[in-house]
Amino acid sequence: MIAYLSGKIFEKDANLLIVDVGGVGYEVTIPLSTFYELGEVGADVSLRIHTVVREDAFALFGFNTLREKELFLHLISVSGIGPKSAITALSGMSADEIISAIRQNNLARLNSIPGVGKKTAERLVIELRDKIAKLSGLASEEMRSEGIPQSSGDAVYDDAISALINLGYQRNAAEKALKQAMQEGTELSVQKLLRRSLQLLAKG
Repeated sequence: MIAYLSGKIFEKDANLLIVDVGGVGYEVTIPLSTFYELGEVGADVSLRIHTVVREDAFALFGFNTLREKELFLHLISVSGIGPKSAITALSGMSADEIISAIRQNNLARLNSIPGVGKKTAERLVIELRDKIAKLSGLASEEMRSEGIPQSSGDAVYDDAISALINLGYQRNAAEKALKQAMQEGTELSVQKLLRRSLQLLAKG
């Protein structure tokens, strides 16, 4: 069971990372909250890992902090929430926002996560409200500005659309939110556009 990886970034996009550990490349699915914190290709990276082993797959899910990983594990413990839905939740909302939505019984906020219906949102609240109390008491991780270089507008737009669709959003809705984010003058980087687009999508 792989629980931790430390190496260099071989390749990355908004949802997927390849970590070079001693010449072996590990493919890791990551939430946007972790993607925002990554350095450039070739930079050092250390991730908390959750390993999912099935008959047809061996998948790694990586997180920048232990807090994110623990919240991910709580989410997938609820019936109806698989790893992809949990990654989408951590991509569209911060850990604090998810914890707050669960503790405050904010079903509408939880419903905004692709793949999470009303009944699943209710199960999240019922099953996790008490379990995540200790997580809400932990200090939030500070967002760090890595000064990630920006690519061209078209490439940024394509990467952002691809990431939103991979997270489960419909193309039309993703394009509408992304275009609005760009019209607002949001800085042309994948990180900034995704963050603003996800805020707009959550508002419906």
